[in-house]
Amino acid sequence: MANTLPMALRVYRGLSSAAAPLAPALIRQRLKHGKEDPERTDERRGLSHDTRPLGPLVWIHGASVGEVLAAAALIERLRALNIRILLTSGTVTSAAIVANRFPPDVIHQYVPYDTPHFVERFLDHWRPSLGLFIESDLWPNLILAGASRRVPMVVINGRMSPRSFPRWRRMSGTISALLGRFDLCLAQSQADAERFSALGARNVITTGNLKLDVPAPPADPVKLERLMAMTRGRPVIVAASTHPGEEEMLIATHKALSSALPSLLTVIVPRHPQRGSAIADLVAGAGLQTGLRSRDGQPLAGTEIYVADTIGELGLFYRLASIVFMGGSLVEHGGQNPIEAVKLGGAIVHGPHVFNFAEVYEALDSAAGARLAQDQVALVRQFRHLLADPEAGNSLVAAGSRVVNQLGGALERTMAALEPYLLQVRLEMGTARDA
Repeated sequence: MANTLPMALRVYRGLSSAAAPLAPALIRQRLKHGKEDPERTDERRGLSHDTRPLGPLVWIHGASVGEVLAAAALIERLRALNIRILLTSGTVTSAAIVANRFPPDVIHQYVPYDTPHFVERFLDHWRPSLGLFIESDLWPNLILAGASRRVPMVVINGRMSPRSFPRWRRMSGTISALLGRFDLCLAQSQADAERFSALGARNVITTGNLKLDVPAPPADPVKLERLMAMTRGRPVIVAASTHPGEEEMLIATHKALSSALPSLLTVIVPRHPQRGSAIADLVAGAGLQTGLRSRDGQPLAGTEIYVADTIGELGLFYRLASIVFMGGSLVEHGGQNPIEAVKLGGAIVHGPHVFNFAEVYEALDSAAGARLAQDQVALVRQFRHLLADPEAGNSLVAAGSRVVNQLGGALERTMAALEPYLLQVRLEMGTARDA
């Protein structure tokens, strides 16, 4: 195989192999920044303390929280067929989400660092029957090793952003060699499908965005009742999955609104919870009262901006708010997924940088199911209007719900496209039982 690979991939394989001895140092560095689980660092080197279950095993890989949650409904459908699931991801936050929201029979592992030896060790242990790669987290050694073992591999919920496409186009031989190893590519949109095809993917089918079929996130009823009791009578804005640079704008927005609405509560839920303390310091530095959820702080009567720096509680705060600002959109991150917030009745406001979910936001905006704020001044204007006119918020929610319902159906199309591969898995299950 190595002799047939483009030069860039041969160089990558050589360098990544040579870098393998540096893994302990990398792990130590990442541990210092909270980016690794100290109890599970062996998984990064392809080692596992978990036993592989008997019979066929479907392996699903996603980069982080968004991809893992996108697979939630698909995983439920596969479990209903009695198919065992191995789910890999690369972040501590995604592992916590799996532990909190997925059934215990779903096996989670951290994806190994992409060196030939670690990847081979991982595949030797787990021996997957089918590999499903969510969106576009394509690690070269992982893909090449899977293909060399003849593991059927499929891109699901495939996304190729307008920003990534020209970069990959300049490395067309490399990306074509990787995408050509996949048996099937299921794309989110026609535009994504065209980009994947242009880059060398085979058997490309547009199935839609699985994130539109994700069920609304759960909420602990006791915690929800307590929060609702503590905030009753107060207007609440939730800023979900915020990124650096946005919190300052949200603090300034709160100050601009609170002169007319002194009881206003803004809840900031950072995309990366470890930033909670720094955000609370920003709030305090602005002269506002704050509370930090990770330290058992509660939104008291005097709390103005509450920092919800915990994992897996967005469902709680979406249910608390009438207005939801979707983070990652006032800075050039590309926006976060608004679907869960829409499903839980949030009136969506977002910034201009939403290229990660361009099709969804375009549909919401054109149907008056979300509102665009180009900058912090516009954010104040949008919030002020929605706070003053609850009917406008109700109209926004209703239109957003209609859009989400119309755009759904990706799960059924994905299951239909995967049927030949799942049939083979079920045949293996029968063989394993007979043995």
